[in-house]
Amino acid sequence: MRRQARLGVTDPGSGLGSLRDLRRAVPHRRDFRMISQDVVNRIIRFHGGRFPVISMYLGIGPDKSARSQVASLLRQIEPLSEDQSLDHDVRLSVRTDRQRIEDLAREERLQPGGLGIFACSGNGLFEQVSLPRPVRDRIVVDAKPWVRPMLAVLDEYHRMCVVLVDKAWAQVWELYLGEIREITQIKDPALRKPDFAGGMAEYRVRNKADELSKRHYRRVGSVLDELLRTERFDVVALGGHPHEMTAVTGFLSRDVAARVAGTFAVDPDTATVADIRRSAEAVMDRYERHEEQRLVDEIFEAAAEGRPAAIGLEPCLWAGSVAAVQHLVIDDGPAVPGVVCDESGWLGASGRQCPLCGQPTRETPDVLDELAEFVVEEGGAVKHVADNSQLRSHRVAGKLRFPLPPAPQL
Repeated sequence: MRRQARLGVTDPGSGLGSLRDLRRAVPHRRDFRMISQDVVNRIIRFHGGRFPVISMYLGIGPDKSARSQVASLLRQIEPLSEDQSLDHDVRLSVRTDRQRIEDLAREERLQPGGLGIFACSGNGLFEQVSLPRPVRDRIVVDAKPWVRPMLAVLDEYHRMCVVLVDKAWAQVWELYLGEIREITQIKDPALRKPDFAGGMAEYRVRNKADELSKRHYRRVGSVLDELLRTERFDVVALGGHPHEMTAVTGFLSRDVAARVAGTFAVDPDTATVADIRRSAEAVMDRYERHEEQRLVDEIFEAAAEGRPAAIGLEPCLWAGSVAAVQHLVIDDGPAVPGVVCDESGWLGASGRQCPLCGQPTRETPDVLDELAEFVVEEGGAVKHVADNSQLRSHRVAGKLRFPLPPAPQL
C-alpha cells in the first residue's frame, strides 16, 4: 500500500531557513521539455512530502497574455503562502514557487500551445513541460503533481509511421506530438518508359517493370518491419496513389499490417511536407476516435452482459482501491474532488475516515487523477476520452480483471 506524508507535519530536521537559501537550493532550470511518457513517469512518481506541489496548466493563444493568465491563477493560491497553520519553510516553498512561476511568465516568450508547470521548491522540483495543444487554464495544490490533464494530452498522440510510396521510391516519416520528421528514403531501380509499343518486346518490358516494382514493395515491407521493432511505432499510415498503396499492402508483415490505421491519397511527386503531415494527422484523428469509441463500447457491453466492468464514479473508485482495473476510460472533463486513504489505498468521493482501516482520509482536488495513478501503478491502462456522449454522464468506466467484492459501508 502507498503511504504519503500529509502536509503541515513538522520536520525539525529541515535546513531551509530563508527565501535566499531556498532559491539557492533549487537550480533555476530554463529548459522546456516536450511531453513524453518518460517525462510523465518522472513527474507522476514525484511526491512533495511535507511541501505542497503546485501544478499549473496554461492554454497560451496568440492573442492571450501568459503573464495575466499566470497572475490570475496564482491569486487563487495566495492565501496558502500566508497560512500560519503551515510551517515557515512550507510557506516559504510556496512563495518561492509563486515567484519563480511569475518570473517565468515575465521573462520567457511562451509560444502558443499548452504548458504544464510543476513546482515544489521545498523538495527540489521545477518542471516546465510544453504540450502540443492548448489546455484549459487551471491550478491545483496537492502533495503530488496533478498529472491527469497531461495524461489526457499524451493519450491523444500515438507514434505514427507515415509511408509515402510509389513503384520505385518510398519516403518514411515519423509523426509524433504534432511534429513530423523524415526517417529514411528507399530507392530502387525502375525501367524507363520504352519508346516502342506492342508485341512481345512490350510484354517483356512490362513483366520486368512488374518484377522490379514487386522487389521494391518487398523491400519497403522489410524496412517497415525493422522500423516497427526499433522505433516502436504504434500505428502506420500509407500515402500515395491508390493502386500503389494497394500493391505495397500485400508485402507488409502481419505485425505491420495490423498497425495500418488508414491511407491517404496524394501524388508523391508534388506532395509537400505540409500536405503529408495534414493527411497523416487526419488518419490519426479518425483512428483515435474509432479506438476511443471501441473501448467505451467494449466496457459498456461487458457491463450489460454481466462481465467484470465498472460504470460511474463510485464503482470505479472501489475497483481502483482493490486493484481490479485493467483498462480505465475517463471523460476529459473538470476535476472531481474526493478523498484518499494513504494507509489502505482506499479511494472515495467523500468521507473523513477510511472504511477499511479507520484512518483519517486525505482530501484531493481530483480523485480521478488519483485513480488514474493507482491504475497505472497496478499495471493497468488509462485512456482519456473527449466528446463521448456515452461516457460523459458517467465520467469514468473501467474494464476489470475480476468481479468486484462488496464495497464497504460508509
